[in-house]
Amino acid sequence: MPRRAGSADLPLHAGRVPAWLGQRMTRLGVVITEAILLEYGRDEFLARLAHPFWFQSFGAVMGMDWHSSGITTSVLAALKRGLAARPDLGLTVTGGRGAASRRTPDELVAVAERTGLDGAALARASRLVAKVDSAAIHDGFELYLHGFVLADTGDWVVVQQGMNDATRTARRYHWRSTGLASFVDAPHAAIDGPNAGRIVNLTDTRAAGSRTAQLDLLADLGPDRLAREAIKLDAAGLAGAATTAPAPPPGAPFLPHLVMPAHHDVRDGDVLLRRLHGTLAAAADRGPQDFADLLLVPGVGRRTVEALATVAEVIHGAPCRFADPARHSLAHGGKDRHPYPVPTRVLDRTITVLKHAVARARLGDDDRLAAIRRLDAQARALEATATGPSLAAHIARERAASPDLGGRSVFGWEPADAGRHRR
Repeated sequence: MPRRAGSADLPLHAGRVPAWLGQRMTRLGVVITEAILLEYGRDEFLARLAHPFWFQSFGAVMGMDWHSSGITTSVLAALKRGLAARPDLGLTVTGGRGAASRRTPDELVAVAERTGLDGAALARASRLVAKVDSAAIHDGFELYLHGFVLADTGDWVVVQQGMNDATRTARRYHWRSTGLASFVDAPHAAIDGPNAGRIVNLTDTRAAGSRTAQLDLLADLGPDRLAREAIKLDAAGLAGAATTAPAPPPGAPFLPHLVMPAHHDVRDGDVLLRRLHGTLAAAADRGPQDFADLLLVPGVGRRTVEALATVAEVIHGAPCRFADPARHSLAHGGKDRHPYPVPTRVLDRTITVLKHAVARARLGDDDRLAAIRRLDAQARALEATATGPSLAAHIARERAASPDLGGRSVFGWEPADAGRHRR
């Protein structure tokens, strides 16, 4: 059976990703994907997408709002655009938001014709996943987004999201084909969203009796008499399916709950400061050794290596590293100026360095990709001893440097500053 990776609260945000950021998210998203494929393979990348904490951090490191439900839409859209231009990577993203979600089965059939997969089976899987989360789980969230990420091997991950207008919150659902034995018996890899109290979840293993009873009622009584017999559902086990959180099976590991707060600004409680200090120290320590030639390029310096160190964690980090997605927004800021405006020059240089490293690795020279790997290892090694600025001081430094770093947000470019800062 697929594992549930955890849950998270996601504030519902409106608005669109500006083109200047969407294009950069596409480029960075694809090159991070390619780096993971080179280092760990396609199965591992799909496993990352099915992990809600990594998924949120992935969006945050690309400059999207670090805590919002919009990360789901923007990440899937960026990957859909970027992977469409890279068929050699063997991954395709179908579906999307609104009307695009309803085209998913047709898109999957088209992909199957190219790859030799069973298009009808994939289309059926897409419909069933959507139906389970829209009809079998009565949690107050109406689905509006369905993304189906398909590998040429036939393995897939579905990430879909529902909204609750009354509470202005969103819930994200993660599915993974690996280990999927049933579409209706505990199928989710993860469910992200606010705790809605007691919900009706007919996919819970404990609801098996209820599902059977409902089918028996439909067969024996017909729909006209079903209402009069509805009370029998409770005796058949429906009450056992209405739970605050399904109890894990014996021996299952504790599943952390990621709470994404409503506030826009990044605060002390949102970031594990020792990990931030480890990242900053690793950039200062390994940067001059591993990126000596890069640091000689005009405009490239400490700040770029700091961003690379955070990206390195997204590529190499274990699941436990992503409990504080806000920290990953400190690499490239956020489009809404939180924690600070997107430093477009830093973001562009991060993309350039990573693309160069991946291109060299594809030719058999992985020295630059190995240097990025060492950045991540060094950051973890230094966490216990590294010291550094407070979060407020770090954010203040970035805001002060923002004009020189090409700081940009949905509100426009940051006004010019008289001071000049090393990038």
